[in-house]
Amino acid sequence: MNAKREKNRIVEWIRQWFEKNGDGCTAVIGISGGKDSSIVAALCAEALGRERVYGVLIPNGQQSDISDSIELCEALGIRYGIVNIADAFTSIISQVSSLQKTPDELITPTSQTTMNLPPRLRMSVLYAVSQSINGRVANTCNLSEGMIGWETLWGDAVGDFAPIANYTVSELLKIGLLLPIPEHLVTKKPSDGLCGKTDEDAFGFTYEQLDRWICEDTSGDPAVDKKILAMFYKTTFKRYCIDIDSCPGPGSVDALFES
Repeated sequence: MNAKREKNRIVEWIRQWFEKNGDGCTAVIGISGGKDSSIVAALCAEALGRERVYGVLIPNGQQSDISDSIELCEALGIRYGIVNIADAFTSIISQVSSLQKTPDELITPTSQTTMNLPPRLRMSVLYAVSQSINGRVANTCNLSEGMIGWETLWGDAVGDFAPIANYTVSELLKIGLLLPIPEHLVTKKPSDGLCGKTDEDAFGFTYEQLDRWICEDTSGDPAVDKKILAMFYKTTFKRYCIDIDSCPGPGSVDALFES
C-alpha cells in the first residue's frame, strides 16, 4: 500500500463527501485518545480545515488517558469539549435494575449491558453536539475490528461518514505516521476502554495476525485462524442490513460456522 496516496485519497473523499452531504458543516468526532479517532480527526482537519472539526471527549467518570485526547486536539488545533456520561450511565443502569423481569425477579444488567451502554450513550452525545452546531458525525471504525464485530451496534458502529472503514489497522498505522499526530497516539496499543484489556489481549491474537487473515485468508497459525473465524461468524449479524430481504435466514450463520 502506498500510504501517502491513500492518505490523499481519503482527504479528497472527505472533502467531496461534505460538498455533497454537508456543505459548510462541521465534522464532529468522538476523541478517545486512540489511533482511529486521532487519524480521522487529522484527516478531517486536512480536508476541511481545523475550524470545521470539533472533537468531543466523552469519559464515563474518570478516564485515565483523557490527557491523550486533549493532547491530540491541541496538536491539531481543533476545538473540543468534554461531556461526562457517568451520571446518565449510572441512572440508566439503576432504573433498568429496578424493572421486573418476572413477578418475583428484578432485571440484572449483564456485563454486556454495562460494556455496551457507554458507547451508545457516547453516540447520543455526538449527535446532540452535531445537531446543535450543524455537524456531521464521523464513524471511526476500521476494517480489522469490523471483520470480527469489535464494535458496538448503534454505538461506535454508526455515524454519518466512515473515512477509514475500509482500511486495516496495519494500513492505518502507516497512514497515521504521515499525519501531524503525536507518534505515541498512532502506535498506542488499541483498547476499547470497556473491558479493561487491550484489544489484542481480549482477542487472543494480534492485529498483525488478523490483518494477514483479512488480506491472505490465513494468519499463518491454524489455531489463530480458528479464533478469528469464530469471532467472524459469531458477529455476522452485525454486518447484515436488518430488513427482511437482507438478513440471513434462521440457522444460516450456524451452518456457515459448521462448514
